[in-house]
Amino acid sequence: MKQFFTVRRICRAGAIAALYVALTCSFGMLSFVGLFQFRPAEALCILPLFFPEAVPALFVGCMLSNVISQYGIADIFLGSFVTLIAAALTWLVGKFIREENAKTPAHFARIALGGLFPILLNALIIPIVIVYIGGFTDSFETAQIAYLWNFVSLLVSQSVWIYALGTPLYFFVARMRKRGVTVFLDQKQRISTQA
Repeated sequence: MKQFFTVRRICRAGAIAALYVALTCSFGMLSFVGLFQFRPAEALCILPLFFPEAVPALFVGCMLSNVISQYGIADIFLGSFVTLIAAALTWLVGKFIREENAKTPAHFARIALGGLFPILLNALIIPIVIVYIGGFTDSFETAQIAYLWNFVSLLVSQSVWIYALGTPLYFFVARMRKRGVTVFLDQKQRISTQA
């Protein structure tokens, strides 16, 4: 039986969650409000393509980060749940488009498809938290405009962080794994790269 909870994976999950929190909270409210959410931590959403432990790590990191959100408990739980679902779907993309056999086009397919879930789910669901749950507007018509505005804003900002910052992160991790750097590999992978 394959062991999921190895010391290496637990440490890596802790590092991913801590990095997510540090990258989000260091920018304070800029991470949550404005036309362009300054949230470079979203680039880490590409990591489930490599590491299954990144799925719960991103969930925990997002939940801890959202404690400082002005949208309160709704953002802490709903926002984090969106990250969990997106990370799980990204991980599934990584399972179907395997890294070991990936040539350059396959790497870009992994990035494009894997990054699509955090972008679309955040753009579709987080405006609900901001507009409807956050009490952003007075009328239904204004709420619809505000939802559309936030949808486009999140679509753009998430795309920038996932693709512009996440793509170099993806290739950095892929290069480190190919070189056999143990921090980026599991025990079984390390043995096969040394053979």
